[in-house]
Amino acid sequence: MSSALVLAGGPSDEVSALQPGVPNKAFVRIAGVALVERTLRALRDCERIDRIVVVAPSAAHGDPALALADECRLDGPRITDSLAAGLAGHAPDEQLIVSAADLPILDGIAVADFIERVSERELDIAYGCVDRRAHVGRYAPVRHTWARLRDGTFCGAGIAALRPRAFASLARFLEDLGRSRKNPLALASLLGWDVLLRFAFGALSIAAVEARASRLLNLRAGAVVSPFPQIAVNVDRPSDVALAEALLSP
Repeated sequence: MSSALVLAGGPSDEVSALQPGVPNKAFVRIAGVALVERTLRALRDCERIDRIVVVAPSAAHGDPALALADECRLDGPRITDSLAAGLAGHAPDEQLIVSAADLPILDGIAVADFIERVSERELDIAYGCVDRRAHVGRYAPVRHTWARLRDGTFCGAGIAALRPRAFASLARFLEDLGRSRKNPLALASLLGWDVLLRFAFGALSIAAVEARASRLLNLRAGAVVSPFPQIAVNVDRPSDVALAEALLSP
């Protein structure tokens, strides 16, 4: 069995502005149901998850949308702060499923498949992703940022897996990455020129990315390619709200 952590923190944005009074976009209602509640329903529908912790603003802790969670914890100013709050108290080697709160069409079958793929590889950090060919066949109108690799073209998903003992290394790497993102030389120093050049020419493989990430983090890191594109359909911009409602209509 697995525990799940749902990240429903953060400030208001353009999406939450569509429904004044909600704490942030996780509480925006899609077809009458808050995004975070839809995410929680999907996790509850997965028989392999037995406990769910939600990290959210204090003002939202009594919201009915969080009723399916076992515990609510206070979010932080940065995503790493919210992750730390959600991971606290879990065993160092426990494999936690970490989910965004804005996944309107996520379902239990997709979650169970992701957990199975992670467990087969004994990863410390697993990042979900979806092949473009699986996505366009079902959700072509949904926009994503795609990465062209030697194995295919992929986008990131809204769910991942993480062992608490891996968090410190991950947090340091994310901070370094944040400082380097606008400085090509610093980014190359962090990731390696070979990785950047192979990525630019579409010659970088998933295996090479996993190997470099594992070396940088000193952990077993891997990309988990899911055949269920719903794990990557999220609500990032105001136009995504109407699109999500269309996907949920009969």
